[in-house]
Amino acid sequence: MDFKKVCSLIMKITLPLLLGGAILYWMYRDFDFQQLEHVMLNEMDWTWMLLSLPFGALAEILRGLRWRQILESADEHPRRMTIVNSIFLSYAASLVVPRVGEFLRCGVLKRYDSVSFTKALGTVVSERAVDILVMLLVTSTTLLLQFGVFNTFFEKTGTNLDAILGKFSSTGYIVTAICAIAICILFHFLLRRLSIYNKVKTTLSGIWQGVKSIGKLRNVPLFVLLSFGIWASYFVHYYLTFFCFDFTSELGVTCGLVTFVVGSIAVLVPTPNGAGPWHFAVKTMLILYGIADDKALYFVLIVHTIQTLLIMLLGIVSMASLAMTKKTLK
Repeated sequence: MDFKKVCSLIMKITLPLLLGGAILYWMYRDFDFQQLEHVMLNEMDWTWMLLSLPFGALAEILRGLRWRQILESADEHPRRMTIVNSIFLSYAASLVVPRVGEFLRCGVLKRYDSVSFTKALGTVVSERAVDILVMLLVTSTTLLLQFGVFNTFFEKTGTNLDAILGKFSSTGYIVTAICAIAICILFHFLLRRLSIYNKVKTTLSGIWQGVKSIGKLRNVPLFVLLSFGIWASYFVHYYLTFFCFDFTSELGVTCGLVTFVVGSIAVLVPTPNGAGPWHFAVKTMLILYGIADDKALYFVLIVHTIQTLLIMLLGIVSMASLAMTKKTLK
C-alpha cells in the first residue's frame, strides 16, 4: 500500500472520529457524568430498553432478507445466514470507517457465497434508493402530522418561530453548518468512488445489472412489506426507549416520529453511527418539546451508546458465525 493510500485511509478513519468527537465534546463539556450514573442505576427503567433491542436486530435481519430478494432477481442466490451476517458485520465496520460497510457486505457475499461483487454493489444502490423513498414518505407524513401539533404547542406556550430559533446558540448554528459541509464532503467522496468504478466497463455493467434487478422482483408485495418493516422496526427500536425515562414517557408517538426522522437525517453525516450529529439533532428537538437541556442530554447519550453497543455485539456474533461458515463455489 503506497503512502497516498495510507494517508487516505487514515483520513477516512480520523476525520469522522474528530468531527463526532468535537461535537460530543462541545455538547458534554460541562456535563455531570456522576449524575448520569445515578440516572442509569436509579431512575431508568431498563425493561423498556431491553424490549427495544430485539427490534434493532430485527431491522437488520429484514434488511438482509430484502437484499436477498433483490439479489435473487439479479440471478444471485446467497444463503440467508450469510447475507444477514454480512449486514450485521457491515454496520459494525461502519463504526470504524463510516460507509465502508456497504462495500464490506458485498465482499462477504463474494467470499462466502461467490456472489458477483459488482452486481451486489448495484443492488446496494437500488436498496438505498428505496430507503430514501421510504424516508421521504415518513418525513412528509410526519411534517403533515406536525402542523396541528405545532399549532397547539404555539397556542399553549405562546412560542413563535423567533423564540424557537433563539434556542440555537451561535455555536449551535456552527455545528449545523459543519454537519451540512460534512454531508457534502461525503457525497463528493461517493461520487469519486463511483467514478473510479465507472472506468472499468465490466464493473459498470455489473453495477447496472444490480440496479436493474429491482425491476425484476418476483414478489413486489413482499418487497414493499419488508421495506416498511425495516423502518417500522427502526422506529420501535428507538421509540420504546422513550418509556425508559419519566421525562420522555409522556411525549407520545408524534414526538417520537419527529425526533426519529431528524435523527435519521443526522446520521447521514459521516461519523461513527452518527455520533455527535445524532445527539445534537435529537437533543435539540427534545428541547423544543419542553424537555430540560440536561435531561435531553441524558436521553441521547444513554440511548445512542446502548444502541451502538448492540451494533458492536451483532458484529462480533456475525464474525463468529462467518468463521464457522463454509464457502460455496459456483
